[in-house]
Amino acid sequence: MGRQSYSHEVIAKRLPVVGVMGSGSRPHRERSQRVGKWLARQGVHLLTGGGSGVMAEVSRAFCEVQPREGCVIGVIPCIDANQPRIPKHGYPNPWVEIPVFTHLPVSGPAGTELLSRNHINVLMSTLVIALPGSEGTASEVELAVRYETPVIAYIDSPDQIQGLATPVRIEPDWERLKQFVLSVIADP
Repeated sequence: MGRQSYSHEVIAKRLPVVGVMGSGSRPHRERSQRVGKWLARQGVHLLTGGGSGVMAEVSRAFCEVQPREGCVIGVIPCIDANQPRIPKHGYPNPWVEIPVFTHLPVSGPAGTELLSRNHINVLMSTLVIALPGSEGTASEVELAVRYETPVIAYIDSPDQIQGLATPVRIEPDWERLKQFVLSVIADP
């Protein structure tokens, strides 16, 4: 028997990936919900670290919007580099639709080290929005600058991201934040 050929048309649209980084313990509900719901209406995928706090809240808000084009992607750390099949406790959160399990256990203040998933978070993102957080969020901002991924901090002041040492555009104004995001996703 010969090989049968099929004629079919695949219609697929590559969507921009917006990484939202922030606290792994505090949800910062108002900002997270505002960002998540708005992004869900913009025809993008949402990427987070897949954990709790801002990561869970922005993912939940994104998932609440129906219909939507994009999915929630979570880049998941493992418990230990020697046990890559076991995710850290609490990962992925219930709203992660596409978990990307990694062999990378490092996070927090060591977030720029090579065994941190933060590199993947930033490199997979078309742009990064940083919400209030701690050293892990600061390291993601640092990596975004290093890898030349457009980044903006949706915060009122630099002290809302603990350990933020990297110069980054801080934007407390919702409308200007949206303009920045739209300008980047319109021309990825």
